[in-house]
Amino acid sequence: MALAREIMGSSLMEKSSFLASSNFLLNRKHNQLCFNPVLAPSERKRFQVKRTSRVPTLVAAISEDLDLDLVKVVPEKAVKFKVRAVVTVKNKHKEDLKETIAKHLDAFTDKIGRNVVLELVSTDIDPKTKGPKKSNQAVLKDWSKKSTLKTERVNYIAEFVVDSNFGIPGAITVINKHQQEFFLESITIEGFACGPVHFSCNSWVQSRKHHPGKRIFFSNQPYLPNETPAGLKALRERELRDLRGDGQGERKLSDRIYDFDIYNDLGNPDKGIDFVRPTLGGEKIPFPRRCRTGRPPTDTDLNAESRVEKPLPMYVPRDEQFEESKMNSFSTGRLKAVLHNLIPSLMASISATNHDFKGFSDIDSLYSEGLLLKLGLQDELLKNIPLPKVVSRIQEGGLLKYDIPKIISKDKFAWLRDDEFGRQAIAGVNPVNIARLQVFPPVSKLDPEIYGPQESALKEEHIVGHLNGMTVQEALEANKLFIIDYHDSYLPFLDGINALDGRKAYATRTIFFLTDLGTLKPIAIELSLPPTAPSSRSKRVVTPPVDATTNWMWKLAKAHVCANDAGVHQLVNHWLRTHATMEPFILAAHRQLSAMHPIFKLLDPHMRYTLEINALARQSLISVDGVIESCFTPGRYCMEISAAAYKNFWRFDLEGLPADLIRRGMAVPDPTQPHGLKLLIEDYPYASDGLMIWAAIENWVRSYVNHYYPDSSLVCNDKELQAWYAESINVGHADLRHAEWWPTLATPEDLTSILTTIIWLASAQHAALNFGQYPYGGYVPNRPPLMRRLIPDENDPEYAILHADPQKYFFSALPSLLQATKFMAVVDTLSTHSPDEEYLGERHHQSIWSGDAEVIESFYEFSAEIRRIENEIEKRNGNSKLRNRCGAGVLPYELLAPSSGPGVTCRGVPNSVSI
Repeated sequence: MALAREIMGSSLMEKSSFLASSNFLLNRKHNQLCFNPVLAPSERKRFQVKRTSRVPTLVAAISEDLDLDLVKVVPEKAVKFKVRAVVTVKNKHKEDLKETIAKHLDAFTDKIGRNVVLELVSTDIDPKTKGPKKSNQAVLKDWSKKSTLKTERVNYIAEFVVDSNFGIPGAITVINKHQQEFFLESITIEGFACGPVHFSCNSWVQSRKHHPGKRIFFSNQPYLPNETPAGLKALRERELRDLRGDGQGERKLSDRIYDFDIYNDLGNPDKGIDFVRPTLGGEKIPFPRRCRTGRPPTDTDLNAESRVEKPLPMYVPRDEQFEESKMNSFSTGRLKAVLHNLIPSLMASISATNHDFKGFSDIDSLYSEGLLLKLGLQDELLKNIPLPKVVSRIQEGGLLKYDIPKIISKDKFAWLRDDEFGRQAIAGVNPVNIARLQVFPPVSKLDPEIYGPQESALKEEHIVGHLNGMTVQEALEANKLFIIDYHDSYLPFLDGINALDGRKAYATRTIFFLTDLGTLKPIAIELSLPPTAPSSRSKRVVTPPVDATTNWMWKLAKAHVCANDAGVHQLVNHWLRTHATMEPFILAAHRQLSAMHPIFKLLDPHMRYTLEINALARQSLISVDGVIESCFTPGRYCMEISAAAYKNFWRFDLEGLPADLIRRGMAVPDPTQPHGLKLLIEDYPYASDGLMIWAAIENWVRSYVNHYYPDSSLVCNDKELQAWYAESINVGHADLRHAEWWPTLATPEDLTSILTTIIWLASAQHAALNFGQYPYGGYVPNRPPLMRRLIPDENDPEYAILHADPQKYFFSALPSLLQATKFMAVVDTLSTHSPDEEYLGERHHQSIWSGDAEVIESFYEFSAEIRRIENEIEKRNGNSKLRNRCGAGVLPYELLAPSSGPGVTCRGVPNSVSI
């Protein structure tokens, strides 16, 4: 064995031994995979490592049934032998003229030495140079010959010569001497005794003229920082330094630098006072940090960053940009098409008079007959752009047709019913605001000096007749009363909102009664205005109707609740809690965790595309005059509502599902129940499905964490891990860094809890809040995103209009035709899955993303559990006892069903916040 060790490289023999009757060659410490883990043990493949003429007796020959540790060795000194790299490069589908010319130029110059150069780096140190052992440099063969191939992927070969004592390759450096970048998907090294060594790259390699240094890629073998092989230590640190940058200058689109900044780019002060927006982030208005771009300041305000207006791209690190398939299909392609082409067409077509819908038939005609667009010059443009399916049917003559939203597909009038209004509070697109009513009447937490008395206008007499004979106290004690309370979220902003042109809002509270059937019935709606309003109007209560007039009052009150709900859903639950608060954790992960860190490998699929979609949001959705401001009631105050929720409500330790359910009083701890919780509304589809997914994520994360961190000292002494968590809080969430509620990171269980919360928010929580937006909101009367009129009382001049033509008044209070069609086009796009979507339980390079066999096995178990959950959800949707998800015309609850096809499906849980 001593002789064998000398020949095969001591580290190789120490770290691996052939395990009898196994398909894997395993590193004892980390179960390093050396043969392809897709093979099941039952297949009993027979591996024979080929000998080469140059190294006649070097490589281990494995006996026919893998039952012997048989190594034949002869030579006395290190000998050289060849290994080869199979390099997979992804082609672009579409190239502009400049790219085509550069491609032809690269093909030509490749022949004369301006090529792609690779070098292998060993995990071992070379005693002579005191640096890592390196192979010779090798070039990718046949680039010029293969440059014309139209396939999606092209495989190239590079050949290296290494010494027999080289050890195991742990890294590869790549130099691109071509004119343009290329997308390097993966590299597999073949010819070493340990079997193939895999490198998952998935990265753009820039031309040396733009980025002079060598690109470093590490093999799929994970290492904690203190276990990094000697040969890789310096490279590990260098790569992280490169990703952090120096915080200076403006970022180029080809950069790979991750850094933090405040939201000082939402306004455009150079266009005038109406385009100024406050900076989010800092003591004045706390907010999470975003990705730094380093753009110069505006001319009129040195603290505001100048804007990049569509269609020019915003900077995100190069590898965070959408892949072509996502761009081309419909996510950004569609979003950009909607924002740049469709919306201007809508605005030109629907004249300045800003039509109201005249009745329900006007809305129905958007789905049946369509909307005639004056396309003008944009006609040709629209034909050539990948528009969303919802608007892809722009027919001859410019007729725009919308798809029928799911909410009216089974029962056109369901949305009018109170039971459906109640059902959507626990099974709709925003099922996370409902809370158990613990005190009646409810009390505000706002400062009474500024916002008036904290007491609610709700009284016992408003609700006692709807409690099935119970008193209010009995109903409270029996956990029968629930509330959706937007009073404190909206009241501070109402003076500003109601002064805006064509916007009218209340701060609402809605009380629900839990019936014996397990369904919710709305029994009172409180509508509050600031104390500056005339005293008679500042607080009023609307109760279920008793006649024709009160029927319309009740409809209008429910519409105002829905507009409040749509705003909080979009600005707080969706944008703030799943998009904005995740960005700091992602930036810090790239800056502090090496690509070979096991926790980076775990988080990687859950960070995909988030920086890009958030940058797109800053550019077009949440910015001044963006879609959010123009489509939602709060208008220019939208982001201030988001920031107020961050300051007053958001707590990372309560963002996990069990903690959130307990915070809202929707569940109580109960160790006898499957997830340690008892739901107080048993048929609460979001919570009951969500708890299954939460538990599956938690079990997977716990097994992964315990594999690498068997004890707490490893967690405490992992400098990369601690730096990631510290930077996420102290820099990424700097304005809340002194909060006492941040979880500590000292044990494997702490780490499990933090990671489970992050993965839950990026996957299931985002899916539950996002992919139902068009199915529920695409029919505007069901969930109007804004309201344009208050509800008149008998002393108001408008009361006569309501009395004379209630339907006309109702539609004049809803969004206008332009506002509605614009909103519909955008939420359709946001509700869409792209064809390259990766769902929970799936991974790119599923069998080789990690070089650790036990971890791959554990991931397959997680995938199987996700499939089991999907079957259970399907079963629940067919259970007629569960009335909130099954019944005549009732939509099944599928927003947490893990898998989906592309398009608007109202189901599917992608791994990450990617739209």
